[in-house]
Amino acid sequence: MHGYTPGEVEPTIDLLLEHKHPDDRDMVAAIISRSLTEGSPFSGRHRFLDTHGIEHQVLVVGDRILDDDGHPVGTAGYYIDLSSTIATVLSEQLPELFESRAAIEQAKGVLMRIYRITADQAFDLLVWRSQETNIRVRDLAEQFMAELPDMPATSDSTVTRFDHMLLTLHERVPR
Repeated sequence: MHGYTPGEVEPTIDLLLEHKHPDDRDMVAAIISRSLTEGSPFSGRHRFLDTHGIEHQVLVVGDRILDDDGHPVGTAGYYIDLSSTIATVLSEQLPELFESRAAIEQAKGVLMRIYRITADQAFDLLVWRSQETNIRVRDLAEQFMAELPDMPATSDSTVTRFDHMLLTLHERVPR
């Protein structure tokens, strides 16, 4: 993703930070430092410039790499390039039905998490509000999702716990 061929360079934190967008470099350095000193997994959105100078917007999720004695020796994780995500492509090519359903499903997910209810109960809640207000479920869901960013941010400890859960899910999947 950064533009190097495998084995071309020795990956280091300094090299990684060298590619970060200048406005994001300090934030990324702080995230990596906190992960190494506090032992916590990490995630974040930022920009970097590849070897050709092309800017990428990415989501990164990672954790520490420990040696045999349990000392941190690096980090490992993955990037998701948000510069041209599949969601962007799909939203341009699929009919309005897809977009409508996506907003409803997103709203259901938020309601399920906040109220600790099932998917069916979350949908019933949206339908109830739709009937009470005489506004389509899709329109309510879209407005709900539009206003969601105005809610207070999730605490750092909750995000850290979420990062850990996400990075270790594979250990608990029934085989």
